[in-house]
Amino acid sequence: MELAVVPIVKPDASNFIFGQSHFIKTVEDLHEALVSAVPGIRFGLAFCEASGKRLVRWSGTDEAAIALARDNASASGAGHTFLIFLGEGFFPVNVLGAVRAVPEVCRIFCATANPTQVIVAQTELGRGVLGVVDGASPVGVETDIDIAWRKDLLRKIGYKL
Repeated sequence: MELAVVPIVKPDASNFIFGQSHFIKTVEDLHEALVSAVPGIRFGLAFCEASGKRLVRWSGTDEAAIALARDNASASGAGHTFLIFLGEGFFPVNVLGAVRAVPEVCRIFCATANPTQVIVAQTELGRGVLGVVDGASPVGVETDIDIAWRKDLLRKIGYKL
């Protein structure tokens, strides 16, 4: 077995969801879930087919996001994984419930805009994801001032009342 670290290559502010699924139907079902969850959503998705033709299958509504999804899915090369890149102004928190509800979705590795690395294992059978590194390690513990800032931010952006 060989281990590799595969970076997710993207613009700094791009949000994405990286997960695992189990069936070619994933592409169409994820597409339908996303457009049903948020009217006018811009996204691109790609799915690494693990049998048959073993293609990177794709769909979406935003050409740049589609290209990001296809390129990063090809780079990871792990069977039955998918990437969804969201267009500017769209966030994972708004669609994660819909993505999780797709029957083929087995797990979500991450949903983030952070710099991310995928830890991949290569065997004689193919490639599989062991996990992800999502962002950087903490440098401290929040103080009362940090708590107040966090609570204020969530209310300013409408996520808490």
